[in-house]
Amino acid sequence: MNPTDGNTPSLELMEPASPGALLPDSRWWLWLAAAIVVLAAIGVILYLRKKRSARSNNPGALRDAAFAEAVAAMAAIATDDVRNAAVLASLILRKYLSVAAGDPALYETHEEFVARHDALSALTAEARAATAEGFGCLAALKYASEIPAEAAEEVIAQARTLLETLHHGFAA
Repeated sequence: MNPTDGNTPSLELMEPASPGALLPDSRWWLWLAAAIVVLAAIGVILYLRKKRSARSNNPGALRDAAFAEAVAAMAAIATDDVRNAAVLASLILRKYLSVAAGDPALYETHEEFVARHDALSALTAEARAATAEGFGCLAALKYASEIPAEAAEEVIAQARTLLETLHHGFAA
């Protein structure tokens, strides 16, 4: 640079550019909205979990609901085949026990259920004896080599009686 052209740089210090101009525009309200949505979702989840645990903490209501469902399922059995009636009745009873007593009977074979000593510990001794006898009769009908001479309606009626015995047989 030539000092005679008049374009001499000045040695005067200039203020630096503001660093805020280099930052992107902050959208604090977006972060606030995201935080509100997350907090609301957590609140809904906690509410639903509390409601579910309150419902599952009442074993009487759980048993009553399972009983009503089992009664309706028993009434819906429409078959003339004794074996099929025994299979359906056994499935309904085992499902009732799995819900009402928290017993894994639904997922066990008859032999596994009978062999388990802690089976149905929530029931009275009379109800356990009736259950062993009732499931034994149903197993004999299901696995008989020849078709039994009993009527399907009779099998369903016996299973319904066993269901009522189970429902009223819980120890206090």
